[in-house]
Amino acid sequence: MTRTSEALIPKLQEYVTAHSTPADEILCDLAAETEKLFPDDSFMQIGSEQGSFMTLLAQVAGAKRAVEIGSFTGYSAICTARGLQPGGSLLACDISEEWTSVAQRYWKRAGLDDTITLKLGPALDTLRALPAEPQFDLAFVDAEKEDYVDYWEELVPRVRSGGLILADNTLHHGQVVDPEEKATNVQGIRAYNARVRDDDRVEQVLIPIGDGLNMARKK
Repeated sequence: MTRTSEALIPKLQEYVTAHSTPADEILCDLAAETEKLFPDDSFMQIGSEQGSFMTLLAQVAGAKRAVEIGSFTGYSAICTARGLQPGGSLLACDISEEWTSVAQRYWKRAGLDDTITLKLGPALDTLRALPAEPQFDLAFVDAEKEDYVDYWEELVPRVRSGGLILADNTLHHGQVVDPEEKATNVQGIRAYNARVRDDDRVEQVLIPIGDGLNMARKK
């Protein structure tokens, strides 16, 4: 019996995707348009199996209020919002009007434009303007990697006990274990993973899905 996670070779990745809840027409169209409009940036969009996983997480957690740091063209926001309880809300934070103009079209098409509220501007400013008290059931971080620790420190006080904080790209294409890799974004991810691991306010696991998803549950 294996005691380690599998590295997903292409055929195994195809199998995982084929045996997960598939992306619907809206998400497929969004992924295709993102690839067409932003070919150099489309890698920032989460994969379909991660999207399905995030929808399930939101449902299992019974999340009603969520926040997302970094929305790009809106794929992950749709996945999270679909898992929220009736009457739920998602605060989506991003700095790009160009990217989020695509997101807003697809949020409307998905019937989620009343669920998702977009806040343009630096996410740290947005978070710091909120009351420093528990108000979110779920948070997802997928923005500038060197700022991840700062996002963490702002989010933890604002997430309720039992709530989840998810951070994307926390394996950074395997570069986190390369001692020769000194890029600031990789160092930011290493610092984040270490900070979450050592924070006694949470319990957490680093999941090898997509490019790595760090999931923490606030005690």
